[in-house]
Amino acid sequence: MTVDVDDPQGEGPAEAAGRVPEGNLALPQPLAAPLPESSGGGVAGDVPLRSIVLLVAATFGAGMAMIVPMAYSLAVRLDQLAPGRTEALGIVLAVGSAATLVLAPLTGILSDRLRSRWGRRRPFTVIGLLIGAASVPVMALAPNLSVLTIGWTLSTVGWGTAAASLGNWQADRLPPHQRGRVSGLTGVTMQVAPVVGIILVGFFRDQVLLVFALPAAVGVVLVVAFLAVVRDPDSRGMVLDRRLTVGGLLRSYGFDPRKAPDFAWNWLGRFIFFSGLTLTTSFTVFFVAQRLELRVPDVAGVLAIVSASSIVTATVGSLGGGWLSDRVGRRKPFILAGAVLFAAGCSVSAFAHDLPTLMVGTLLNSLGIATFSAVAQALLLDVLPDREREAGRYMAIALFAQKIPGVFAPVLGGAVLAIGAGAGVGAENFTALYLLAAALAFAGGLVITLSVRSVR
Repeated sequence: MTVDVDDPQGEGPAEAAGRVPEGNLALPQPLAAPLPESSGGGVAGDVPLRSIVLLVAATFGAGMAMIVPMAYSLAVRLDQLAPGRTEALGIVLAVGSAATLVLAPLTGILSDRLRSRWGRRRPFTVIGLLIGAASVPVMALAPNLSVLTIGWTLSTVGWGTAAASLGNWQADRLPPHQRGRVSGLTGVTMQVAPVVGIILVGFFRDQVLLVFALPAAVGVVLVVAFLAVVRDPDSRGMVLDRRLTVGGLLRSYGFDPRKAPDFAWNWLGRFIFFSGLTLTTSFTVFFVAQRLELRVPDVAGVLAIVSASSIVTATVGSLGGGWLSDRVGRRKPFILAGAVLFAAGCSVSAFAHDLPTLMVGTLLNSLGIATFSAVAQALLLDVLPDREREAGRYMAIALFAQKIPGVFAPVLGGAVLAIGAGAGVGAENFTALYLLAAALAFAGGLVITLSVRSVR
């Protein structure tokens, strides 16, 4: 198994400038020609149903392992270590997102160039799986916030790497007419996974180790099933026309928007939308606890009820949006509709102080997120630059649109919660937070709808 990283002969600034046109931050093409099916690259025919089922199951497992700690487990542990310090959750989440922000493109770029008998993507899925599993005892047994932050960083890097590798496999394998439907299926699993996970850990809310370990165990089992059955073709025959230098690696973290304008506009719209989404998801447990006057550990039961009710809307949004967008050959109307629905849900939640109103807001949010995410993912695959050669790299860059908000949005959210709020626990300004989230989500959908040209 080899990954070419350094040019043993070196490369001076003049040679680098000669290879990379001024203003172009894109990495030079690493492959001499598109990969054949046997080499692990390129789209070759329909993906069989068995592979899709296992892919969806693996996405479900990785999603549960990755999202449940963020949505519930970390808040419970934080309430034990630092009661009343809501803003500390934002800091913990931001550090983890910053780490993935740095590492996600690296793993994507290296997997594009990986030559191994196990293919390009599978080894990185395994590495992510091992790191994610190792994070469980660190988080569950953390004696202070610093160790909890280290554990969460390991978790988000590990499971993020595994999930991104599954996404790269989709970019390699799915033909255009399957992208909307499969994106819809994986989208709904990402909506349902945390719901099932929260219901599961709710039975053990007073046993911290199980609260962290159960979602990770589900993730390990389902991802391993995918790895054991679904083939990632041998990539040892892949031909690279030049080695990847350190300078080239750094340049590969960016791209020239002028050469891929639709990819750039889609990136910007997703960035704005996910900024709004992250504002709300970072503080859900504390929001529900404040509005319903509950203890933080007791929120699991309410979240389970509310989230379980949203399974139908998540399914309708993901499967309906993905299938219909394939059927009618249009993506942008569904993306705008998803943004509008999410913004409406945030607006309802902003003024909710009872369970029925919270449920209405959550259902609208769920429908909007599912519709937007599934169709925006399909649109991303439609406009992905250089799919044959650098799918992993551009999928990692696309992931920036979700990871950068994860760095600053929780910290920004903590500041917004303090606006006009009095002192003490339960005084946070969630109304301002949810209204800001609504405005950002709508703006993100509008950017994609008005600016992307090559996809209707």
